[in-house]
Amino acid sequence: MSDWPESAVDYVQAITDTKLVLGHRNAQWSLAGPSLEDDIGGASAAQEEIGHFRQFVNELEAQGRDKDWLNGQRDPEEFNNAACLDRIDGDWPAYIASIAPADRAAWYMIDAIAVDDLDGLITKMGEDEYFHLEYHDARLETLAEDDPEGIQRTLETTLPQALAFIGPETYDDENDPLVQAGFTSRSVAEIRAAFADHYRDLFADTAVSLDDVNWNAPVLDEWDETRRRVDSGSISDADVRQLRGTENELFAMN
Repeated sequence: MSDWPESAVDYVQAITDTKLVLGHRNAQWSLAGPSLEDDIGGASAAQEEIGHFRQFVNELEAQGRDKDWLNGQRDPEEFNNAACLDRIDGDWPAYIASIAPADRAAWYMIDAIAVDDLDGLITKMGEDEYFHLEYHDARLETLAEDDPEGIQRTLETTLPQALAFIGPETYDDENDPLVQAGFTSRSVAEIRAAFADHYRDLFADTAVSLDDVNWNAPVLDEWDETRRRVDSGSISDADVRQLRGTENELFAMN
């Protein structure tokens, strides 16, 4: 396997961290859904996201990243997940409106990778993601009828955070360093446009208005390219302990 540019390694690590936290959030909420179908769907998605995470960890280890560090032996602020997954405040609708943008953004970023060695891996992930994203959209459409204010309020926060995760709008074909390096085949600007069009179309005939969403986020001068966000937030210490399995280790020792 050829060496990737450092910016490409950071790009894939951010996707990998997002996969890890997506799996964690899905597991946390897998008994909180309004139906057994939702609980089963969340548990299944959690397993698949962790599977994707582990596959990407192997790829990152081949690029020089430490496997134990990637698996959670690090501080919360060293996780480069999409900011909309840092914490989910609220009820089940807030959960759906938080994980859905992160999952779609991560998939669009994965699908843009143009590394031949990853073709098979990306194809398999795409088969899983098709069902994840269809499920999210179906639930969002239902919730747009049942709780339009709650969905709108959450999306006004999570959609700009997902856009920051994708990257700044100025990264077009001529200015996107990963396109220029040949690591991705679609620029951040193209991915952002597809992402925005999807959600505008999804909610076009509903009571949910996306007029107040900051579709221009992030401001380039405020954007951290490694962490792919504009703030200094992170997942919690408790999340990190759970991701590491610290409590499980203490239980085994006792």
